[in-house]
Amino acid sequence: MEDVGSIVAFWVLSAVTLGAALMVVAVRNLIHAVLFLILSFIGVAGLYVTLSADFVAVTQILIYVGAISVLILFAILLTPRAARDNAETFLQVPGLVLAALVAVTMGAIALVTDWSEATHGPFSETAEAIGEALLDKYVLPFEIASVVLLAAMVGAIVLVRED
Repeated sequence: MEDVGSIVAFWVLSAVTLGAALMVVAVRNLIHAVLFLILSFIGVAGLYVTLSADFVAVTQILIYVGAISVLILFAILLTPRAARDNAETFLQVPGLVLAALVAVTMGAIALVTDWSEATHGPFSETAEAIGEALLDKYVLPFEIASVVLLAAMVGAIVLVRED
């Protein structure tokens, strides 16, 4: 990440991601919160692209922006209308204390970490290496995972099907 465009893109995507994540917490409407969450997921995928992690970026888009966000939207839309607002709760103060503790810990770790740049050269494409590994060395676990996911989908269809 040495050219000016990559650095500017990294900082803009960082600001968008953090702003959207803060809006997820701040907004009262759950539908708007999910939309900001989707924007945050897209920002994280953009950050992965600026860091030359193309496979992880595509996975982020497909799984989080596509599947997880749609799942959350369906869950919100299938709940009763009265339970759809982001109401006050007794866990608000402990949640804020925990968030502050995590922020302080992350800040302390960021300050004590040695951030010197690696000298091993430019990044290589990750998608090709992962694809070759999945179809060569890890083909059996990959196929077993696909059969398990297929069985889970068939089980979900059987559970929700009306007789």
